[in-house]
Amino acid sequence: MLKKRKNLLLPMLVLCCAVVPLTGCSLLPVEEEELAPPLIQPVKETFSVYEAKQTNIAKQITGVATFASDKMDYLYYKESGGRLVSMNVKLNDRVKSGDVVATTETEDLETKIRLQEIAIEKIELQMKQEIAASGEESPEFRSKMLDLESATLQLKSLKSQLDKARLVATVDGIVTYIDPIQPGEQVTAYKQLVTIADPKQMKLVYTGSSQNDLAGVEIHMDVDVKIKGTSYKGKVVQTPMTAPPNNNKAIQDKNAKSLIIAVEGLPADVTIGSQADITIVTEKRENVLVIPRAGLRSYMGRDYVQVLDGESRKEIDVEKGIVAATEVEIRKGLTEGQKVILNN
Repeated sequence: MLKKRKNLLLPMLVLCCAVVPLTGCSLLPVEEEELAPPLIQPVKETFSVYEAKQTNIAKQITGVATFASDKMDYLYYKESGGRLVSMNVKLNDRVKSGDVVATTETEDLETKIRLQEIAIEKIELQMKQEIAASGEESPEFRSKMLDLESATLQLKSLKSQLDKARLVATVDGIVTYIDPIQPGEQVTAYKQLVTIADPKQMKLVYTGSSQNDLAGVEIHMDVDVKIKGTSYKGKVVQTPMTAPPNNNKAIQDKNAKSLIIAVEGLPADVTIGSQADITIVTEKRENVLVIPRAGLRSYMGRDYVQVLDGESRKEIDVEKGIVAATEVEIRKGLTEGQKVILNN
């Protein structure tokens, strides 16, 4: 009986061993196939290009200029130390030649001058009496003549001191500037205190931020002047290089970066302070190769451009000519029709 059971179990055991591996294999996960990464199209580089061409180019200065008097009286003291007593004018006041516009302290100079004038009159009376009594050759008359000369020199000195304490207008005109100095403050030698402008004689003044802004401007150059939309002809009559010398530093500094323009046929309503748009062509050329300034590149003294060569860039050294506000002339290195890549 036992032997029979053993005989039955043996085939069953073999069958189980055969089945288990099959069942175990069915439980393992199926490995996924490795997928290839998707192909990415390279981004195509885009360029902003300009086709070089022949055209005209001009370098010019444009800006807003202001009308000022062509005859100015700049008033200042020639010596420092005096204290301001009064400023006798206000902005836009009309003054006449000889008017006293400011004074510094004079102590009792006016009294001394009057006393000296009285002393001179007395001496002159005594001299007349001496002539009547003894003649012009007497020692007494000679003594009185010396007294008169001495008194006259003293009077001249006193009047000179008084003149130095006063600022006097030398032209008829309008007060256009007053220094903010206050009474009691000391004046400084050659510092401009008052400016008087003659409204009958006007000029157009353009002032740049520096002398470099006026590079290329020469005397007698034509100027296009526009006033309220109407064009007038103008001429450059003064540049920083032709400005007359002046001891006043403020005037020197202004002349160093200013142009003076004469304008023909000004309308009657133009006054001191009126403004005008100006254009001065300093250099121009016709039928030359021109590209935008954005196409010119510079590095370490080298000027070059990048041109489109197929679908890539190519660098070319160039020689520039006129450099205007938005364009530049190319004299060598580039040919008409080449596509210049702009440096945006």
